[in-house]
Amino acid sequence: MAFRLVSKFKPKGDQGKAIRQLTESFLKGNRFTTLLGVTGSGKTFTMANVISQINKPVLVISPNKILAAQLYREYKNFFPENRVCYFVSYYDYYQPEAYIPSSDTYISKEAVINKEIEKLRHQATSALLTRRDVIVVASVSCIYNLGLPLNYFERAIYLEKNKPITRGDLIKHLVRIQYKRTNLELERGKFRVRGDVIEVCPVSEEIIYRIDIKDQKVNSLEIFDKTKRKRIEELDQIVIFPAKHFIVFEKERERAIKDIKDELRERVDFFRKKKKFLEAERIERRTKQDLTMIKNLGYCHGIENYSRHLLGKLPGEPPETLLSYFPKDENGRPDFLTIIDESHIAVPQIYGMYKADKKRKEVLIEYGWRLPSALDNRPLKFEEFLERTAGIIFTSATPGEFERKNSSLIAEQIIRPTFLVDPEIEIRPVYDKKRNYSQIDDLLEEVKKVIEAGERAIVTTLTKRTTEELTEFLVSKKIKAKFMHSETKTLERAKILKNFRKGEFDVLVGVNLLREGLDLPEVSLVLILDADREGFLRSETSFIQTMGRASRNVKGKVILYADKMTGSLKRAVREVERRRKIQLEYNRKYHIKPETVRKKIEELIEIEE
Repeated sequence: MAFRLVSKFKPKGDQGKAIRQLTESFLKGNRFTTLLGVTGSGKTFTMANVISQINKPVLVISPNKILAAQLYREYKNFFPENRVCYFVSYYDYYQPEAYIPSSDTYISKEAVINKEIEKLRHQATSALLTRRDVIVVASVSCIYNLGLPLNYFERAIYLEKNKPITRGDLIKHLVRIQYKRTNLELERGKFRVRGDVIEVCPVSEEIIYRIDIKDQKVNSLEIFDKTKRKRIEELDQIVIFPAKHFIVFEKERERAIKDIKDELRERVDFFRKKKKFLEAERIERRTKQDLTMIKNLGYCHGIENYSRHLLGKLPGEPPETLLSYFPKDENGRPDFLTIIDESHIAVPQIYGMYKADKKRKEVLIEYGWRLPSALDNRPLKFEEFLERTAGIIFTSATPGEFERKNSSLIAEQIIRPTFLVDPEIEIRPVYDKKRNYSQIDDLLEEVKKVIEAGERAIVTTLTKRTTEELTEFLVSKKIKAKFMHSETKTLERAKILKNFRKGEFDVLVGVNLLREGLDLPEVSLVLILDADREGFLRSETSFIQTMGRASRNVKGKVILYADKMTGSLKRAVREVERRRKIQLEYNRKYHIKPETVRKKIEELIEIEE
């Protein structure tokens, strides 16, 4: 099925030229292309047009979960007839396994899995294995070890009406693919048996498959609404994908257990020769416990650390990730489009993931907490990521060094379809000695003006603590404010942004989560505290991105509080003024009067599917 773009909009401003350039560049086989689009220029709409013309499966990588949620919603609106999926880390809380030698402190892996996001991840992988009109919006977690897609696909249960199968065989198959049997209420990833009727709640959907077996054949296949318990439809065939991505066949498991035992024996001998008897005892005890669970249950806590053996890979061989689920052409080469959104952040993230993971694992291995093969449970190296993708289109208002250096084409999108210009910039002191007046005093007065006008304001700080304290201060002054930072849970972030747009509160305070890509047209004022502190959060790129939050409102204005002009601040202001000049000249030439963006307020992530 082809991608069909559904939109009332037509390309305007620089969009038409950018769509043509990007499409031609990809079809020519250019490896890297960049869309330099100013904030509010409709980069997602441009890319939606490119997708509809290229007509290949798409991986969209975002640098954070909340931006991924916004992109997911936008692409679902543009392609309602196609499959748009959301694939991010399913942890609400994640503490990786680690060891601190200086204090002899072992930190076990702790994680709180969000079941709703887990469901969305399974929707993505199952869609990629069953159709081609798929867009997966993902965070950089897509480069982490996921499990062999061939096992995931082959282990799926394919049922057809009148197909021979026994009740016992179906139950065994469900258990093998990690479904749990229950006599209580059905939940995703569980099944229930009542006589010859087996009810299964697939891990990727809020429905129930009711399978009726009669005379050792499939008598009927029905789908029921999980909540209302009403029949939705009767089918001739269904596919039940595994409840976990990491699935291993019995023969592979037996071979893996033998290989793990061999590696364990070598590691214990190594430690004993080095007279590291504590480490030898530790790795032996721990590995044997894991092997017992793998043998009896087919699973253990941290089974992914044995992935090299379980999947039959060689030492150092790259892991299987979400990218492995995307299609290949007849020559075995990747056959899909990759879009890296806000690439100036996402590319360094992809580049740095492997090194950070390796450093932590090496300590665990050195002190006998893990076998050396645990190093192969890892994210992809940057060059491995590039090998597993075809043409890549980077999108950013501030492309990074890699994009600028390697792109065959950089398509500029400076004139917005709304013809809005970049916001006016004012620089005010952090502290005015003559008036005994601080940036917080000034901020309070400016925020009150915005609220009186029925608009919204964003404030960016340097730390999470400052974010929380400033929010508390604003609330004490009878101003409706909320904060959002890295500890705010994924789905809660989406809810906060929706409520902000609805006007349930007027001021949103944050650190760096309020920079890239957030589409908030109600915001007419952005205030940047401590703008003269040179660093990552006050770099040229950071300033341009943050100031862009006010570029979707015709009254857009930015106030930067700084006692001195740093190099980053000077360069950022100069670039914004350059873009403003181009935009103002265009509007004067064509007698255009821009208006504030009007955008429907809706849920970013749909859970009830």
